[in-house]
Amino acid sequence: MNETLIFTVLTLCVLGILSAVALYFVAKKFHVWEDPRIDDVEKMLPGANCGGCGFPGCRGLASALVKADSMEGLACPVGGAATMKAIAEYLGRVAEEKEPEVAVVRCSGSCDVRPRTNKYDGVSSCAVAASLYAGETGCLFGCVGFGDCVAVCAFGALSMDPETGLPVVDDEKCTACGKCVKACPKTIIELRKKGPKSRRVFVSCVNKDKGAITRKACTVGCIGCGKCVKTCPFEAITLENNLAYIDSYKCRLCRKCVVECPTGAIHEVNFPPRPVKTDEPAAPKSSPEPVKAKRSQPATENATMQ
Repeated sequence: MNETLIFTVLTLCVLGILSAVALYFVAKKFHVWEDPRIDDVEKMLPGANCGGCGFPGCRGLASALVKADSMEGLACPVGGAATMKAIAEYLGRVAEEKEPEVAVVRCSGSCDVRPRTNKYDGVSSCAVAASLYAGETGCLFGCVGFGDCVAVCAFGALSMDPETGLPVVDDEKCTACGKCVKACPKTIIELRKKGPKSRRVFVSCVNKDKGAITRKACTVGCIGCGKCVKTCPFEAITLENNLAYIDSYKCRLCRKCVVECPTGAIHEVNFPPRPVKTDEPAAPKSSPEPVKAKRSQPATENATMQ
């Protein structure tokens, strides 16, 4: 009995040692060397794992940054320019200069300007609703309003306005990760240059129907009249498929197009209020009347009166 037990223990020990040796040689054979700098770069990234950089997570971006010959096209929207500059200094490279961006909702079709024509009764999801039919209004391009963009935002930068039924972006919280852009089935959200002092001018409409159809579906939609294109002195506005678009990198924020737009589809954000113009002409200043000197009466006249 004791000999059998000892033999069993010895057999298991030998098998364990042989297995350990085999695993050691297999690990050596199939070992994949990884640059230790990847760990360092990953620690320098914010760790949001939002996917805004185009990679599945911060680890993927760190690996791409270390392996790439240059940092062109590689950026972390959450960390911003400061993070990329620090990583560039660590890797001995030059960081690509990139303007800060922010998510912009290009739809102003609230309930009071975009009348409802039917009512959706189904799953509260923009993706599901958009796949089933055009929407609850005559506009085939506008916001569905179920908040898929709000649900995917990991930074709390999006919320639904209960009065308008449209998403609202908090500029301070938005990191331009792009998740809301991918989540919107109507593609009404885009990333645009944040602009100096967060000031922006953009066409808040994506409707590509002809002007008459657009105007009937939404009173503040772009009708493709082209007035904004003609008035822009910087050639920042283009007109294609009955829809105007402002290039945020060419726009100089002169706001001439905002005044020319007949439907108010072009929005100006974070600008100081315009001076109020009065239609009544200013009254001309009246010149003071000359003081007439009193004539002294003759002495004889005074004597007679007495």
